Amino acid sequence: MVARPPVRIVVDRMKVEDLPGVHEIERASFSTPWPAHAYRHELENNRLAHYIVARCGDQIAGFAGMWLLVDEAHVTTFATRPEWRRQGIGERLLLALLDLAAARGAHEATLEVRPSNMPARRLYEKYGFKVVGTRTRYYSDNNEDALIMTTDALEGRSMRERIAELRAAVAARPDIELDESDRPVDRSRGSDGSGGPGAATAHDATGEAGGPKVIQPSSVTRRRL
Repeated sequence: MVARPPVRIVVDRMKVEDLPGVHEIERASFSTPWPAHAYRHELENNRLAHYIVARCGDQIAGFAGMWLLVDEAHVTTFATRPEWRRQGIGERLLLALLDLAAARGAHEATLEVRPSNMPARRLYEKYGFKVVGTRTRYYSDNNEDALIMTTDALEGRSMRERIAELRAAVAARPDIELDESDRPVDRSRGSDGSGGPGAATAHDATGEAGGPKVIQPSSVTRRRL
């Protein structure tokens, strides 16, 4: 197998032209994906919504989104293309969301996650999210509860120091090598706790953060923040 030149991960705003790639990842990652029109509605109409993608060369390898609700950033969706997991993409997306939340004046970030999704939970815990409650029978596909996870104050010293340390570690990761099929070559397996099988990148187990999204985008009152 011939390795292709390595590529850098670039996190960028999601655009309408990115939606075909986003829909592919959505369908591969969630048991009850959003309909095709939902992301277009979010991008074009929901002023609370902020969506980003991770670009690796000319491919969209992952995406994430959040709603900024007054002083709270609520992570609404988060997924990585299956063949691109264990490459640090989830961490880059999460860092970008937290940076954006802090820049827009959010005091804290929150999300829901399945109790059974241990890789995602480990990632969120690594970035300062703590379990603060439960939403009973939240997931419509199997009636699993959701854990509510929330950060400490984003402007607080402990969170700022944690994020700075994690950002430096992510920045030190090597570029991603591609094989002859333009798929990433997984060099991380077994290297340490962050790179082995089932590693705590975005959603190595199920692809889900918020899981099936029971709150429809149009149900939130739109307003300019």
